[in-house]
Amino acid sequence: MLSFLGRELGAAPFEDGLRAVTWQGVVAAVTLTALTTICSAWRWQVVARALGTDIGLPRATGAYYRSLFLNSVLPGGILGDVHRAVTQGRREGDVAQGVRAVGWERLCGQVIQAMVAAVVLLTLPSPVRPALPYVLAGIAGVAGCAALVMSVAARLGRSRSARAARVIATDLRRGLLVRGVWPRLTLASVLVVAGHTATFVIAARIAGSTAPLGELIALLMVIQIAAGIPLSIGGWGPREGAAAWAFAAAGLGAANGVTVSTLYAVLMLAAVTPGAGLLLKDAVRRRRGREHPGERSEPDPALPPRHPAWREAGRLVP
Repeated sequence: MLSFLGRELGAAPFEDGLRAVTWQGVVAAVTLTALTTICSAWRWQVVARALGTDIGLPRATGAYYRSLFLNSVLPGGILGDVHRAVTQGRREGDVAQGVRAVGWERLCGQVIQAMVAAVVLLTLPSPVRPALPYVLAGIAGVAGCAALVMSVAARLGRSRSARAARVIATDLRRGLLVRGVWPRLTLASVLVVAGHTATFVIAARIAGSTAPLGELIALLMVIQIAAGIPLSIGGWGPREGAAAWAFAAAGLGAANGVTVSTLYAVLMLAAVTPGAGLLLKDAVRRRRGREHPGERSEPDPALPPRHPAWREAGRLVP
């Protein structure tokens, strides 16, 4: 995708996005990202509690910053979430439970983001509005087929697919769809979408886009959905392609879309740098633990918890 955009548009749109970075934009992105990260951590906390585990909000926020930074610099866009799931699972002594909590948290966020995007795109003018009813019908059909497959699989006895289907059904029925859970998940997800959209609008205005706010928000919804596709390299790829197409289809120019997307990517990378600091702190603590094995230190979040029988008077004993 990036190679194609480079051939068609040249390097100028990317360079314009880099040159458009301002300290006011960085401050706004850092502030909004801090708020959206807290909301995302809260959503994760709600899901974890619904599934029978718990994680404090400060710890969840730190773990979320780590995952956001890793997602922003590693291929795929989900390796940070894998790190977060495994780390929390090891801390609780149940990696599978940690993976389920993070998986459901991300899925809930994506589903609610798609619902918000559908409402916005049906309400506001956008290039995808004529085709949106067909897209929604296709999604509804896929969701119905998935529900039917799960229902059939749950009745197949003791096969692996049957056990997985029963676990999913139990998580939904007794956890995520409980009356006191799903409203909080919805609220947290809507706040996250609003925060990311506000950051994108700021990037568009700094980059010089003069499109009406309603039209701009509709375009940004399309770009955000594309950005969630786990086929990027450090976040780059589908986002820039969707931005070029959406802005071109709206008559705003593909180059402007790439410039806005580039500026947004730079602002977001600056906003998630606290995650890099936390990862560096973890690395330093691990190194000190290896160099001074007899000293007491905080448990490493990337390692499984020590068994209580290993402790005696606050010291590790053979």
